Amino acid sequence: MKARVHITLKNGVLDPQGKAIKHALSALGFDGVNDVRQGKYIELDLAETDPDKTQSTVEDMCKKLLSNTVIENYSIEIE
Repeated sequence: MKARVHITLKNGVLDPQGKAIKHALSALGFDGVNDVRQGKYIELDLAETDPDKTQSTVEDMCKKLLSNTVIENYSIEIE
């Protein structure tokens, strides 16, 4: 099964990389950008065939390694 994990910073957490991207876009002439928040995208190809077990396993991966749950949110898509 494939799992897609989207990780983003929680609201209220400063995002200096997002600010740098916004500044760079402005310097390139893209003035209509109000804000930028950057994140991570991780795609996993797993041997598991049970969607529920896959969801549970990927949740554990997110909590233990893939995301910092203090400052980041994550969402999981199973295919």
